[in-house]
Amino acid sequence: MDRRRMTAIGVLVAAAGLTAAVTVPSFAGEEPRRAAPAAGGVAPEVLDAMGRDLALTRDQAVERLRTERWAAGTVTRLRGELGAGYGGSWLSEDGATLTVAVADPAGEARVRAAGAVPKRVSRGVAELDAVKTRLDAAGAEASPDVAGWYVDVADNAVVVIARPGAEADGRRFAAAAGSKAGMVRVRTADEAPRPLFDVRGGDAYLINNAGRCSVGFSVVGGFVTAGHCGRPGDRTTGSNRVAQGTFAASSFPGDDWAFVRVNADWTPQGVVTDFADGSTVAVNGSTEAPVGASICRSGSTTGTRCGLIQAKNATVNYAEGTVTGLTRTNVCAEPGDSGGAWLSGDQAQGVTSGGSGDCTRGGTTFFQPVNEILQRNNLTLVTAGDQPAPTQPPAGGGETTPPVTAEPTPPADDTGCSGQVSRTGRIAAGRTQIQPDGRFYRVPDGTQEACLSAPDGARMVLELQRFTGGTFRTVARAATADGTARLTAETQAGAYRYRVVGLSGSGEYTLAFSAR
Repeated sequence: MDRRRMTAIGVLVAAAGLTAAVTVPSFAGEEPRRAAPAAGGVAPEVLDAMGRDLALTRDQAVERLRTERWAAGTVTRLRGELGAGYGGSWLSEDGATLTVAVADPAGEARVRAAGAVPKRVSRGVAELDAVKTRLDAAGAEASPDVAGWYVDVADNAVVVIARPGAEADGRRFAAAAGSKAGMVRVRTADEAPRPLFDVRGGDAYLINNAGRCSVGFSVVGGFVTAGHCGRPGDRTTGSNRVAQGTFAASSFPGDDWAFVRVNADWTPQGVVTDFADGSTVAVNGSTEAPVGASICRSGSTTGTRCGLIQAKNATVNYAEGTVTGLTRTNVCAEPGDSGGAWLSGDQAQGVTSGGSGDCTRGGTTFFQPVNEILQRNNLTLVTAGDQPAPTQPPAGGGETTPPVTAEPTPPADDTGCSGQVSRTGRIAAGRTQIQPDGRFYRVPDGTQEACLSAPDGARMVLELQRFTGGTFRTVARAATADGTARLTAETQAGAYRYRVVGLSGSGEYTLAFSAR
């Protein structure tokens, strides 16, 4: 972990054909009928969770996210312009006002011109970070009654959290670290942060068939999660008890991140699941959200919960050891949620580390920022950007799509791949494509066959998906071996599509398929 990490706010960017000659692969062009459309480019599941936990209407949630996008870009620009005079920034509780602290009065005009509210402070954020770094270095000397410490940009101070009755311990710790008077404030809170794991149930993953944690975000070759969930070499299984992968890297304490490399039976996808109801939300990047921004967390125990970012670069003094560089929130979490995903709009933010309280009475929860995990391990986030939204066949009972004309059967290539329909495309690791042409086709009951020819040196997965329950679900899967993936499946009548997933390498592929 970079001990020099600035507390300064990052940026939030919230989101937002075939000619044939057989009746079988008939390609639809109608628009989908989905459970609920996205509003303002934000998935309805996120808006619903924000409405529940932040008491917002959908319109208010969309407006708040719009303001947060503006704030993120504004802060990025002002931070560069103000230099050492930048003292941090935050959104008001209602998300309507952006305040930027300035240690140099000359910067106030720049802040006003940008549409934000300036606040004069004594110290730039770099000076506060330096104080916190000294506390981090002395962390081993902290009393167990000192729960953690973080930079509070709104108070222009470093805050040490002490449990009730242990305020003197907090002051002694700050003094021992050489903190100057007035720069560190001791606050009392009944917090006892702990890693959240070891509760069974829900859609999660198991470690060595024992402890349970939650998947964070998909990356090329696997997923990221919390470091306290496992150590390198530990084996994981899905909640279905099917072998899943192995912890390839892990760091805890100090940091709280891990990378699990999955086997060929599992395909990383650029979505986050609400484990409570099975719905999914797209992930389209990992731009960092500011202090004061809304944030939602998904975990295998409590599903999706939302709140606000309270502070960056927080240190937590767990019983197992000190972890630095976390983000502090007022979102609740419970055991088993550890490792789960944090989203701001559609942007990945981090993985659950630990916290205090529960989702009955509320609490404080910390997450490990995801960008550091990606950078430290040279990983690539899998996003949904190349995954078109599901297209749904029209309603109408037993209505069928009229027959369409067929293309001539393409000749087999040098891998022997051939079929009634052929499509080509270019793909890279961590990307996906939907075929044919981003749409779907209809078939009666029968056998479906497909052959995927991958570019040299590339590893790919081919998935056959059927539209059911309001979304496309995978019904058959094949991974490439010696450059080719072959798939045969007995399927029911319905609407289908193929999903091509790049695991490693890049280049042009050919997909040939038939249905009869």
